[in-house]
Amino acid sequence: MAAIRHILCLNSGSSSIKFAVFALGAAGEEKLAEGAAERIGQSIGRLWLQRGQDPITDRQLVLSHHQDALKAVFAALSEVQYATPDGVGHRIVSGGPRHQAHCLVDTQVLGDLRASLRFAPLHLPAEIAAIEAVQAVWPGIPQAACFDTAFHQNIPEVAARLPLPRNLWHEGVRKYGFHGLSYEYIVSQLPDHATGKTIIAHLGNGASMAAVHNGQCRDTTMGLTPTGGLVMGTRSGDLDPGVLLYLMEEKGYNAAQLERLLNHLSGLLGISACSGDMQTLLGLRNDDAHAAQAIEIFAYSARKAIGGLMAVLGGLDRLVFTGGIGEHAAAIRWAICRPLTGLGLEIDPVANESPEPRISVAHSPVEILVLPTNEDLMIARHCHRLLPTQERHR
Repeated sequence: MAAIRHILCLNSGSSSIKFAVFALGAAGEEKLAEGAAERIGQSIGRLWLQRGQDPITDRQLVLSHHQDALKAVFAALSEVQYATPDGVGHRIVSGGPRHQAHCLVDTQVLGDLRASLRFAPLHLPAEIAAIEAVQAVWPGIPQAACFDTAFHQNIPEVAARLPLPRNLWHEGVRKYGFHGLSYEYIVSQLPDHATGKTIIAHLGNGASMAAVHNGQCRDTTMGLTPTGGLVMGTRSGDLDPGVLLYLMEEKGYNAAQLERLLNHLSGLLGISACSGDMQTLLGLRNDDAHAAQAIEIFAYSARKAIGGLMAVLGGLDRLVFTGGIGEHAAAIRWAICRPLTGLGLEIDPVANESPEPRISVAHSPVEILVLPTNEDLMIARHCHRLLPTQERHR
């Protein structure tokens, strides 16, 4: 009888923890449940769990810290009698210079992650806390670190090297790229694993794009950290470094104040002065000039990135939208693509509003697609692959 492994996937953010349980084996892949612990650190949090579209648990409770949230997640899974998992996979945004390939977590890996906090200060503390919480509850269960940087680890040095003194390159100051688990999944869903020249646009509260040639990443918009690249929900994206020097010298900003400004107060939120949520801004755009301008700048930023990545690839066969905005905001896809007809991107206004994956006109030189991503499944697959072969049978 073939072994079926149950994998718990954890995607830990600064204020929420998303989770999913998968069963993987020779017979295929099945998502058994998914949920989230939300509003961590606020006065009232929320924990929900569902199987398919059927709600199992949805309750409010105090989630003061990530440890509280993880305990609530483990308790909810136990209540519905999900067995102890065979492995736990974690989305790890960055492993810094030491780790860019998916791996099992051991003492060395965990120490390296703690030493890499500056490469993803928004994400790594919560991800490390999740690993430690699992160790406390299930000390014998293997855990896998699935890195968002892994997909980009082989981009050429001409793309990865920053124009800084060479010693900084050797200290790990380089372009890493992020959203790799999403890109991996999209490539796995494309014909012949993205043969040809493809740009994948992962657009959400965090947003980036990747230039992919024959399934391999050649460049991406995010850099050393997930703050760079496109305009995002609350993150600035790329800036003239002189802006930071100005803020330090003229306004007295220190590192902590700059971090808060760039990651929490900028992007769509900073431009609109009301919200970093694209759905909210789309609802306000007809009556709020600042909301409309934030949307316009987001689309402008995305168009510039597409043009730049087309230059990297030497042309384009396919553009794929994914992520919360990419999948669900037809108005944003239209705003990005409509001015690019001269580059061969001819979007169909009717198809763009439909649930069909192809949204380009039939004769468009560049195929334009909308595909849902599935980072949890990629985590489950990598964790399943990395687990020791000696596993109990279900």
